[in-house]
Amino acid sequence: MKRRHITAAALAAALLAALPAAAEDTVRIGLILPMTGPSASTGREIEAAAKLYLQQNGTTVAGKTIELIVKDDTGTADVTKRLAQELVVKDKVAVLAGFGLTPLAAAAAPISTQAKVPQVIMAAATAVTTEASPFIVRTSFTLPQVTVPLADWSARNDIKTVVTLVSDYAPGLDAQKAFAERFTKAGGQVVEQLQVPLKNPDFAPFLQRVADAKPDAVFVFVPSGFGAVFMKQFVERGLDKSGIRLIATGDVTDDELLDKIGDVALGTITTHHYSAAHDSPENKAFVAAFQAANAGLRPNFMAVGGYDGMHLIIEALKKTGGATDGQGLLDAMKGMSWTSVRGPITIDPDTRDIVQNVYVRKVEKRDGALYNVEFATIEAVKDPVKAAK
Repeated sequence: MKRRHITAAALAAALLAALPAAAEDTVRIGLILPMTGPSASTGREIEAAAKLYLQQNGTTVAGKTIELIVKDDTGTADVTKRLAQELVVKDKVAVLAGFGLTPLAAAAAPISTQAKVPQVIMAAATAVTTEASPFIVRTSFTLPQVTVPLADWSARNDIKTVVTLVSDYAPGLDAQKAFAERFTKAGGQVVEQLQVPLKNPDFAPFLQRVADAKPDAVFVFVPSGFGAVFMKQFVERGLDKSGIRLIATGDVTDDELLDKIGDVALGTITTHHYSAAHDSPENKAFVAAFQAANAGLRPNFMAVGGYDGMHLIIEALKKTGGATDGQGLLDAMKGMSWTSVRGPITIDPDTRDIVQNVYVRKVEKRDGALYNVEFATIEAVKDPVKAAK
């Protein structure tokens, strides 16, 4: 026990000693992402967006050069923690960023706290993640934030009974709880709640249970990259012709993968905070630039989390005049508002979480390609979990 206390104290001392000096001419940002493994598409989108932001806005702030250091954590929490330590101690980064999944963000949180280095979450979406460290700020979304509007929409659109089917980890459980509570409060009935293992998921037996229950709709959450597998098995089980409506968070109809999913996705209703089809001049310019820089790759909601994360960091550095004191950067980030490619967003100064519009969308075909076409907007949505506290 004594050795453990000494080790923890020594680590904290090393991290604090490693804080970047304000006089340095280079400001380093450590981007920790799953660049390989099942969540590689998340890492690819965020890295591309972060680099695009710097290409468009320059790599000099207040006379200092911005250096982006990208590390692959393979989607493994132990690797994330080790990389966060190395980036702070050896590379002396001013900010840690990225974090493709909730367990990865949680693994780095103690490092951020001990070193007093801001941790900008560009992907992970469990509601309580920002509470893991007072230095965490989020530019992505939370699952309850995008799920509650879907429960409201369902209750108003002749859906009386629902089976929920989610990936069995924190964001999925967040989504399931948020949907069930809101839908039942509106008079609906959740007849069954199903959780699918996150690793190597086989949706078939769970979809059979959905078919047997015969609800009006099935509500689905799976993380980015898993939607194609789910939709393939949805069709194989014949649920696309069963009369059971498919409603989901936007992760399922991920913009990057939507055309690969194919026409089976047509008509799917989702709620989310971003679509590549979002109708604004800012987004049209972003999509065009992103595709030009990445061999036609369509940006998804992960890309937007990365793009806005870089905006947050760069604008905070402008506010501090290039100073990289962790508390100063964090204070500069709190309360920041701007017009994102997704619409207006704000970093809540109290929770350090994002406030943003949530859109109700329907998968439609435009010019031969599938898109999540927005048809309703819920403005300035806070994370409902924190709003209820």
